[in-house]
Amino acid sequence: MTKEIKLIALDMDGTLLGDDHQVSEANKQAIKQAQDKGVEVIISTGRHYQTSSIVAKEIGIDYLITVNGSEIWTMSGELIARQTIEAETIKRLVELRDKHEVWAWLASVDGIWRGEAPEDLPAYQWLKLGFDTKDHHTRQAILDTISEWNEIEVSNSSPTNIEINAVGVHKAAAIEVICERLGITMDHVMAMGDSLNDIKMIEQAGLGIAMGNAQEAVKQVANDITAANSDDGVAKSIEKWVL
Repeated sequence: MTKEIKLIALDMDGTLLGDDHQVSEANKQAIKQAQDKGVEVIISTGRHYQTSSIVAKEIGIDYLITVNGSEIWTMSGELIARQTIEAETIKRLVELRDKHEVWAWLASVDGIWRGEAPEDLPAYQWLKLGFDTKDHHTRQAILDTISEWNEIEVSNSSPTNIEINAVGVHKAAAIEVICERLGITMDHVMAMGDSLNDIKMIEQAGLGIAMGNAQEAVKQVANDITAANSDDGVAKSIEKWVL
């Protein structure tokens, strides 16, 4: 496969970041070399802007996709796009949390609630809710319930969680917005990730790369599998396909 890569889209946790939650020197160097060649490097993460912008600034990128594609930012602080999820949907999800007694987190435009939720849900603009449980039966029961809902997009960022965004919100759609701004197509994108919230961007990119530590479903749709996040898999893929 020979692709002219003009944009590299990187997931953060389990991909760009090592198990120590840091960007390795090898990854930093490979990213810098790609940028020096004129390749746009962006981050596409499930994380909120608050926690992902620190890493984005560290590696000197121009675009940041957050909350699984709910928001698209320039690193000069411009919000390019935002898609929220209805407060009524969040209310139903919080009720599911209470019914199954599972840990959950919520992301609004302004902040993150971990293990709790504000009482006045309609007072906020919501981006995502996530459940996390190691109990497979509980997780499956939640998935069975929400599978009937048409207004949501369901993915995960680890095998133990479920992430819910508004329907149509995913990383691939957000990358397409950036491609349009840059005057390129998805065929010139290399996308790398490890979890279900990365599948659509890996499928729709010209070159989709699964991490060595990726969930099996991600590996099945990828064009190539690189080393694990703890073994500079990002750097190795950039060296193989871009440099």
